[in-house]
Amino acid sequence: MNLELSEEQEAVRQLAKDFVAREITPHVVEWDRTENVDKSIVKKLGALGFLGLTVPEEYGGSGGDHLAYCLVTEELGRGDSSVRGIVSVSLGLVTKTIAAWGSEEQKQQWLPRLTAGEAIGCFGVTEPGTGSDAGSLTTKAVRDGDSYVINGTKMFITNGTWADVVLLFARTNDTPGHKGISAFLVPTDNPGLSRRTIHGKLGLRGQATAEVVLEDVRVPATALLGPEGKGFSIAMSALAKGRMSVAAGCVGIAQAALDAAVGYAGEREQFGKSIASYQLVQELISDIAVDVDAARLLTWRVADLIDRGEEFATAASKAKLFASEAAVRAANNALQVFGGYGYIDEYPVGKLLRDARVMTLYEGTSQIQKLIIGRALTGVSAF
Repeated sequence: MNLELSEEQEAVRQLAKDFVAREITPHVVEWDRTENVDKSIVKKLGALGFLGLTVPEEYGGSGGDHLAYCLVTEELGRGDSSVRGIVSVSLGLVTKTIAAWGSEEQKQQWLPRLTAGEAIGCFGVTEPGTGSDAGSLTTKAVRDGDSYVINGTKMFITNGTWADVVLLFARTNDTPGHKGISAFLVPTDNPGLSRRTIHGKLGLRGQATAEVVLEDVRVPATALLGPEGKGFSIAMSALAKGRMSVAAGCVGIAQAALDAAVGYAGEREQFGKSIASYQLVQELISDIAVDVDAARLLTWRVADLIDRGEEFATAASKAKLFASEAAVRAANNALQVFGGYGYIDEYPVGKLLRDARVMTLYEGTSQIQKLIIGRALTGVSAF
């Protein structure tokens, strides 16, 4: 086993580091306070190929492997998880899903724009009454001639107010559970589709999170992504890879917490010497460092499995579970190193803790990941 990065992967990582230092770090506090990332960041991400990683070049993608994608996602998470979320959702959940399941017409229509940052995608599964139990979603798409008419509400949709297209999941027949769900590509300029920004979030405050309401939204039958009734399978396949992306972003949060804690401990003096010399401070820092390495290796293993064409869903759940919980621990330990200064937003660790907390909730809570892992190990379904 060789864990050394290739020259190309190192170059991609450095490109992402430089981008974060130039385009993200100077604005993080402002974006967090105003609850608004500058939307111009999207085209900048597209120009560097970050929105086209692993997507075939014939559709405007930049190719590359899934480890390179993880490296970029980690660096973006280290800089600002709100920006990382733009890539994880638009590329990781939407663009890759179109590339995997879309017709040639759908690929030509959407992929070049999405990979260039000229369009943004969002992923419409979660509803006000449906989170972990995605198979019980209530949004309906009724066939009417050569069209579908969609009604329903989606909640907590990342990129929701920015998106040009929603990868939407709706019930197309009365079959209970997941068998009645289909996937659609719904342009957000369709009459009847409205969006409301969700403000006052604990973390990811700069990210465009929205409620999306569909009232008699009509789309052509060609908007159906994949076969009718296969929407749940499409959603689950997207989320399995998405969990790798969330895990990589969590590695970035934990790494940022480590960097901040080490830097501050070396500068701060108490009782006449640097607090880095105190063993209990060293313990906090060493705990963060172990979590960073463990989370990174679990995440890289998922990327390797995907690139080798092997089963990866359980490994993705393990990585997402561990990395998200580790990010919370890392940020909390870093805040302890900072003491009172960690509690104000002039310093980075408070934001890291707030951003980390949601990672244990979305794209499958920690409890759902444990159910998935347990089912895989025992062969007994938890659902």
